Amino acid sequence: MPQESEDWADRHVARWRDHWVDVTFEDDVEAIVVRIDRLKRYFRLSTQQVLSELGLQDFEYETLHHLMIRDTPGSASPSTLAADLGISNAGMTGRLDALERAGWIQRHADPDDRRRVAVEVTRSGATAWRRAMDLRGRAEDEVVHALDADERATLAALLKKMTLATEALDRAD
Repeated sequence: MPQESEDWADRHVARWRDHWVDVTFEDDVEAIVVRIDRLKRYFRLSTQQVLSELGLQDFEYETLHHLMIRDTPGSASPSTLAADLGISNAGMTGRLDALERAGWIQRHADPDDRRRVAVEVTRSGATAWRRAMDLRGRAEDEVVHALDADERATLAALLKKMTLATEALDRAD
């Protein structure tokens, strides 16, 4: 098998390895963590480019995304959305005001309880979100498809194992 090219993480590990004489430094752990960080940064920047191209702001996309990926796609209460996004109810109101002005959501009384408000994505809001998801998905596919199907399955399983470990640590706290 031919030797693979050196990447940023390899250079980072080599540069820092000798700086940690009094600390246990595991090359593979450092390489994994910095590679995950580099990928996260790449995906964040590619998403920013897509949003800029479409004229969406981060908070608009993030709110539309959280509305669309629910068990009840396109519909939620403001307080549920605020909890999902980790923001205050007042912050959620500001976001919803902006999205409503843009025509991407509408608020109305909940049919089951008229005292409650329901938020629904409009057709134009769903279209804006789908365009962003399509462009964002293309950027993700370009990177992920550097792996063949078996490698993608293996990586997905390994990342799941790491994610489950973080969830267990969160529960322990």
